[in-house]
Amino acid sequence: MKFFRVVLVALVLLLNLVVAQPSWAGKNLTKGADYAEVTQALNQLLQVKDAPDQAGYTPEQYQQRLGELQSQKYIIETANKRAQCRNQTGQTLAVYANKAGKSPTQLYFLGAGKVTDDDWDCDGIFLPAGTQAVLGPNGVAQELAEPIAIKVVDGTQLIARTNPATGGIELNVAPAKVFKAGETNWSIPAFSQADINVQPLSKQILD
Repeated sequence: MKFFRVVLVALVLLLNLVVAQPSWAGKNLTKGADYAEVTQALNQLLQVKDAPDQAGYTPEQYQQRLGELQSQKYIIETANKRAQCRNQTGQTLAVYANKAGKSPTQLYFLGAGKVTDDDWDCDGIFLPAGTQAVLGPNGVAQELAEPIAIKVVDGTQLIARTNPATGGIELNVAPAKVFKAGETNWSIPAFSQADINVQPLSKQILD
């Protein structure tokens, strides 16, 4: 009887480990660099909430930035899988991704209608000069004068789509950061969209 109880307890513990595993993935994201950075930025912003102008913000800009950081923190805290990028632009999308713990962040090419595998971290996307993109809160598409890298935080489920009315690239979340050449160790090539469209698709990152 005692042996049966020990076996039963062991089975219950094993079942708990299997069931709880997905939740660990989300919780572990709070131990990463993105979470520490977002939390620090949010704490610093809250310190100037009574005088946002001292930090160079108008009241509207302050509220916008506060909302962005709170959203990023929530994404990291509640994510149950790695960041993914979904391409709904109708053309090839260049994405920054890494095999978690096994490779550095590099540029890959994601076909139209495809999504990156959740065994990979999709850190963001590349947009070439000349792209019509909506990056600000006003919803207006602007032509990029130079290529940029857009970074998202851990756990983000990013969707890049083309607005059929404006032809502009829109994202379902605000960028965590926007880099120009020389501002990051990520590769920011002088590719045009035509150059991207003829690149071999990166099958290794597909879901």
